[in-house]
Amino acid sequence: MLNLQINVKPETEMKLKRIMEQVPDQEVFFQELIEYRANELKRAIINIEIDLKKYEEKYRLTTEEFYKKYEQGEMEDSEDFMLWAGIYEMQVMDRQKLSELET
Repeated sequence: MLNLQINVKPETEMKLKRIMEQVPDQEVFFQELIEYRANELKRAIINIEIDLKKYEEKYRLTTEEFYKKYEQGEMEDSEDFMLWAGIYEMQVMDRQKLSELET
């Protein structure tokens, strides 16, 4: 059994307590919460892939090729390239978060 310590405002704490009093099966509730978060990450990853595809088509490079060159300083620091790198880094982080939830 896990005893969580959550730092929230008193109003939020009261709402959470009310929710937990209404939940017949806490295991199911938290499994559904985890599933919801995983689905949110999956949607974010799909949206990021759409954005990355636009850059790949515009510059005729895969994101992985671009990012390797960008990290090695072979690409200029244009606004497009900085955004492309940032979006890719968000995708990497979201994939890591999703992997942690699915293990």
